[in-house]
Amino acid sequence: MEPLKRTERNTWPRGRSSLVTRKQTEKSWLSSNWLKVGILLLVFFVWAGIVAAVHTHKALPAGLSFEGKAYRAESVDFLYDLSYKKDGGYHQEQMIFDRVKHAIAEAKEFIVIDMFLYSGYYDNDQSFPPLSGQLTESLLDAKRRHPAMPITVISDEVNTTYGSHPSPELERLKAAGIAVVLTDTDPLRDSVPLYSAVWRMGLQWFGQSGKGWLPNPLADSAPKVTLRSYLKLFNVKANHRKVVATENTALVLSANPHDASFNNSNIGFQITGSKGFISEVVGTEQAASLMSGGPGLLQPKSGDKPGESARSEEASGNGTQEKAASSKDAVTVRLLTEGKIYSRLLAAISAAPEGSRIRMGMFYLADRKVIDALLDASARGVSIQLLLDPNQNAFGHSKTGIPNRPVAAELRKKSGGKIAVKWYNTAQEQFHTKVIDIRDPEGNAVINGGSANFTPRNLDDLNLETNVEITAPAGSKITEDLDRYWDRLWNNRDAEYSLDYPAYKDKLVGFKRVVYHLQDMFGFTTY
Repeated sequence: MEPLKRTERNTWPRGRSSLVTRKQTEKSWLSSNWLKVGILLLVFFVWAGIVAAVHTHKALPAGLSFEGKAYRAESVDFLYDLSYKKDGGYHQEQMIFDRVKHAIAEAKEFIVIDMFLYSGYYDNDQSFPPLSGQLTESLLDAKRRHPAMPITVISDEVNTTYGSHPSPELERLKAAGIAVVLTDTDPLRDSVPLYSAVWRMGLQWFGQSGKGWLPNPLADSAPKVTLRSYLKLFNVKANHRKVVATENTALVLSANPHDASFNNSNIGFQITGSKGFISEVVGTEQAASLMSGGPGLLQPKSGDKPGESARSEEASGNGTQEKAASSKDAVTVRLLTEGKIYSRLLAAISAAPEGSRIRMGMFYLADRKVIDALLDASARGVSIQLLLDPNQNAFGHSKTGIPNRPVAAELRKKSGGKIAVKWYNTAQEQFHTKVIDIRDPEGNAVINGGSANFTPRNLDDLNLETNVEITAPAGSKITEDLDRYWDRLWNNRDAEYSLDYPAYKDKLVGFKRVVYHLQDMFGFTTY
């Protein structure tokens, strides 16, 4: 029995040693695999960081972020659409697309149109006039009258819900021989880098087209969309311009030919009699077209006459007000796109001396540099009035009041109540206006308006945007037109257009301020 006992004594340690070895092997295997997972995650995040950095700092495509010369124009007309409540009813005044249709009807050499929202879709329980259809018919009529005339329509992929379905309006134009360009926003910088980096690393490769099965985010009457379209939508990138150009005139607008936007209040400027300005508008639209694989565009036949440009070459691109642009007898116009809107805006606010006035009508006000510039201006004795959309409604759906309500509360508090804020008295529509009017103590004006909201996405070389900067002497037609418009809305001359600040005083403004700052930090927002 002794040998057996020795065997038992000898095998027990060997069995224990084997168990320990197996456990050590398992731990080693787990450690090795966790190490591999960790390395793969590290590689993924490093690569995503590189992709995010590259696509937030890369050079813009040629021709974007453009600052034009200051040109004298034969006429600069201020246009507006207004919706308002009066005598228990709902009233509307429409000017903008009447002028657009008239410009199209007069064109004989070329037409270039760039519009962000160009769509007839809206929710089934709503009803609107066919604004998109009317514009489409105007363009088709122009093509029938002048078959050889080049007509180009540039728009955003939002109208196809990012590739899920065709746009009925744009398909009609294409069938008639009108060039249609859907803007490729991929070459633009990413405004939501944490998401867009992941999208660029793989999600984009699957495309967006196919049989849709998810509700359309724009309207329940629109075709269903694919999940891949939602994945592209989350990049929140857009050609947000609203521009019309013919050989005779250019219009820079805040309004879209979108049926569900028909009731929105908007502004625009029509510039006539400056071939140089029109040529620059066409040039910036050609940049958007070429970036997207579209055609080159026909330029006006002749440029401005010698001396029509109102600035010297030495002053080009320095972001300051030109002496010629502020001469007593000159109204000048300067084309601005993307980040050049930003630099000229900040320069104009910063240059306003004590005793100046700033009046701003704005759909979205969120950019920190603009907010700081307004506070600085108020501190040095500039009178500031802000008429803002309450961010309450969007096509019949409720909104949270961000960003305007927390921003308005901040401006009032930090200025000690010196910055006056009122809200446009909206119903189910939006105060979609985007304009600032700066007057020096003598009444001379610097006006900046067009497609751009005053937010980072609209100003900081992210979206495609087009504004016009107008300089005008006191007593000019454009300044008087703006005076009448502002006085009517701010002082409620013939209807209740605007409401005092307490009308939308928000008990949750502190929480919304935190949300606004987080959205501003990470870019996870649609504004």
